[in-house]
Amino acid sequence: MDKSWKKAEEYLQSQEIDRELIAEVKEFWKSYTVDPLVEERVAKPDIPFYGKEILEMSIAALLQGDNLLLSGAKATGKNVLCETLSWLFGRPAYDISFHVNTDSASLIGTDTFLENEVRLRKGPIYQCAEFGGFGILDEINMAKNDAVSVLHATLDYRRRIDVPGYSRIALHPATRFIGTMNYGYAGTRELNEALVSRFMVVDMPALHEENLLFLLKQYFHNGKEEALKAFAGFFADLQTKAYHGEISTKSIDLRGLISAVRATKSGLAPLLAIRMGIVYKSFDLFEREIIEDTAATRIPASWTRSDIWG
Repeated sequence: MDKSWKKAEEYLQSQEIDRELIAEVKEFWKSYTVDPLVEERVAKPDIPFYGKEILEMSIAALLQGDNLLLSGAKATGKNVLCETLSWLFGRPAYDISFHVNTDSASLIGTDTFLENEVRLRKGPIYQCAEFGGFGILDEINMAKNDAVSVLHATLDYRRRIDVPGYSRIALHPATRFIGTMNYGYAGTRELNEALVSRFMVVDMPALHEENLLFLLKQYFHNGKEEALKAFAGFFADLQTKAYHGEISTKSIDLRGLISAVRATKSGLAPLLAIRMGIVYKSFDLFEREIIEDTAATRIPASWTRSDIWG
């Protein structure tokens, strides 16, 4: 625990998290050990979440046994925050993606024939409850009623799962669930009040240019600050245009921006990399022109690899 906790503690201190919260998280580590069977699920994210206020809100809620719902637009760091919180609390993480085919059986488990007998093949919700994991309920607003019904007793004060044909299981005291949801994605819908009431909600703010620059510096230590600032400014401009309805959110793709910057390491011209990572995510020709014009105001066409990398 000591070595792993030390890294988490150093990170919390670097984010200037309240000392009392840090002390409580440390006590959480001491109280709940991790089963060796799932130790590999406890991992530090490549780039932890950056944001003191959001971290303090999230940590305080989880310490009190509440579940979290992270809502917000694209590219606000919801999944990174989920990974960061699992690591900070030293708990195994279980990624549970919701889609049209997600049902109660895929969450809890299904019967399987093993060694001449019928056994339960445990699903991610079951394993999360058993090992005290942090269940990341990705795109929870795409969940069908059948899947949501499983979550009701799991997420509220009862903290248990009724497995049809098997015994009822109680959640491990360290188990927490963190749901994420984006606005306006195809196939999404409004969450019903009964489900929302089982969460503490954090509305994730859009990344500002300063935060974007910090993030790019974490990914690209040897990138020139002027160049990284241009990429961050370009992405911030796109967010502003999407907010005002000038373009759709299809091009607001932080993963695409990072991939574009990475592609310039191989000598690809920055504007060509931006086309691949950002511009071509939109399939509307008029919108593509707006995005390319926005990129041109920040990133000179004359830039080459040497203008970005030291």
